[in-house]
Amino acid sequence: MTSIYEVLRRPLVTEKTNYQVNKLHQYVFEVAGESTRSMVKDAVEQIFDVKVLNVNIINVPAKRTRRARSRRLAVRNPGYKKAIVTLAPEDSIAIFEGVE
Repeated sequence: MTSIYEVLRRPLVTEKTNYQVNKLHQYVFEVAGESTRSMVKDAVEQIFDVKVLNVNIINVPAKRTRRARSRRLAVRNPGYKKAIVTLAPEDSIAIFEGVE
């Protein structure tokens, strides 16, 4: 990878991640497939100017479904890699701040 801006692809915002942001100070991002923990930590610290305490990375598998007529398996959604970033309690990222 050439820059830190290619490591983070997009934030993941769901009900579970909203709970993690408010209670646990954890933020979830979809990251590039070849990114590592240290690359994600450096990218989040430099882009959002926060202190990262911990980074967990999860490979999310592709979701498969069956076709009705042929009963064959087909891939519906591709797999991706996501990172759960734990910040210091005094830090926050403005993207995730919504209606409270």
